[in-house]
Amino acid sequence: MQKQPALEKLTPGFGSSILVRQHLENRKMKNAVWHFHPELELVYVNKGRGKRHIGNHLSYFNNSQLILIGANLPHHGFTDRLTSKGRETIVQFKSDFLGEHGYEAPELHAVTTLFQRAKKGILFGVETKRRMGPKIEALVTIDGFERMMGFLEILNYLANTKDYVLLNVDGFAFEATHKDSLKIDIIYKYINQNFQTPIPLEAIADQVSMTVPSFCRYFKKATGKTFTQVVNEYRVVHATKLLTESQLSVTDVCYASGFNNFSHFNKQFKAITGKTALNYRKEIKLMIDS
Repeated sequence: MQKQPALEKLTPGFGSSILVRQHLENRKMKNAVWHFHPELELVYVNKGRGKRHIGNHLSYFNNSQLILIGANLPHHGFTDRLTSKGRETIVQFKSDFLGEHGYEAPELHAVTTLFQRAKKGILFGVETKRRMGPKIEALVTIDGFERMMGFLEILNYLANTKDYVLLNVDGFAFEATHKDSLKIDIIYKYINQNFQTPIPLEAIADQVSMTVPSFCRYFKKATGKTFTQVVNEYRVVHATKLLTESQLSVTDVCYASGFNNFSHFNKQFKAITGKTALNYRKEIKLMIDS
């Protein structure tokens, strides 16, 4: 029986209940797949750029990020590239890594609540990144009891801070299955490769051997969004990347992102980001210059 590639199996080192990895090299996530695993995942990027695709949330980050992804919450790899002195540190662990009854202790109630909150994906703010980022990176250099205590200190801080936003706030429970995750991976890969050109529903439905009506029903049920919504989000996220990193005019960004109508681009950009493309660029410039 062929093993489904959607489920990622993780194995901590001998004598450890948490898996800590750090990437220092520039690496393009061309082979990133839509995947999930029963472990929670804490990701800290100190200097880098890339797309966040977690559950039905899609956005672009520039410079750094700290996120916590809940158990079985589908996601793609994040970092498109690490910048100078950039590092991506990943901590993966099961919710019961302290033992079957470990989290019944009243002192850990906030941590248990954190794990439940993480099912929607959590993006932490600037102050939390500043305080916890170095502590997360330090986990790479220690092990055993010292690593466990350091990690519990991080979890306790994350559990009690108010400096965060939830990434999947619409109440849609994005639960993965092997079969669905494999199909969604095919669909998302196709979108990622073709969003800068028109994507007929017939073409995408054919990728997963479905009729157009069946595909539309399936995609809405699996993701909580219509196919058109997701494609527009891909295009807007790409536009935010171009507005941040390139000198293209807003009009050129519109067409380079796959929109063929400037008015439609403006409407979608504001609906998804809450601001116009021009104001978005101005705010990014102020952040960089300050």
